[in-house]
Amino acid sequence: MNQSLRYQNLIESARKTSPRCCAVAHPCDSSSLGSAVEAARLGLFRPVLVGPQARIRKVAQDNGLDISGLELVDTPHSHASADRAVECVQSGQASLLMKGSLHTDELMHAILTHNGGLRTERRISHVFIMDVPSYGELLFITDAAVNIFPDLETKADIVQNAIDLHHGLGLGTPRVAILSAVEQVSGKIPSTIEAAALCKMAQRGQIRGGLLDGPLALDNAISLEAARIKEIESDVAGRAQILMVPDMEAGNMLAKNLTFLAGASAAGIVLGARVPVILTSRADSGSTKLASCAVASLYADHLAGRQAALTGGDSCDE
Repeated sequence: MNQSLRYQNLIESARKTSPRCCAVAHPCDSSSLGSAVEAARLGLFRPVLVGPQARIRKVAQDNGLDISGLELVDTPHSHASADRAVECVQSGQASLLMKGSLHTDELMHAILTHNGGLRTERRISHVFIMDVPSYGELLFITDAAVNIFPDLETKADIVQNAIDLHHGLGLGTPRVAILSAVEQVSGKIPSTIEAAALCKMAQRGQIRGGLLDGPLALDNAISLEAARIKEIESDVAGRAQILMVPDMEAGNMLAKNLTFLAGASAAGIVLGARVPVILTSRADSGSTKLASCAVASLYADHLAGRQAALTGGDSCDE
């Protein structure tokens, strides 16, 4: 399957769901506003544009973007935009958040702290949903953007967030490779010990819904031939669907390596908050931005369905 078709499948799946409300924080450039407008046109979500109204209207006019049918919430600056977007979720108006042209730190600060924030019992983490032309399926990489040097408990949440997303997108039980530099457990390399601990946690039911193996070096995780040569017998080795990296530095370098040297695309969302959070970059292609929107929309629909099943009620914005 080529890379455009993989993302297109996500987009088409999201279009079949009932579009939910998305608070778009500070969409004051053509990239973020254009993404929100296109997502609305495709029926991926219903955007509420939160930011300085005059600036948003000027960006729309300058770039030929039709926002006439979209709700605008006027705010004076980016900090206020982030806070007000979080309030849209807290009030039940929105089931999604999307980053506009403000700094990621501004939005994350509001998510964590504004009026109590949007925290859950789970640690917040980021997942790249990568479309690598040379790999047979979508490849999740986590966490390459939020948690810098996660401890064992945080890593357990990071893995669980990614597993839950894989299920929420209808991709089934994921094969999860816990990465390190080598495949043997070594006291000299702490990430190998934590990888082994995470696998034991999965065996004991502390992490659910995925097949975990680790430590695995990257080659053993994604190459069946490398796994065969190293004589690694595993349901995960050679065909991982989720790559859990030891820290943000390693994950960020891995994701950018795949993007700039292997021609991969990297959609991404933040998980572990009360709603999925869409993080896009001005450098992302149009299909990548829409894929991020589609992933978040599909997962929001999954979360709403799960909540309705638990409570016997409907979600807030249906």
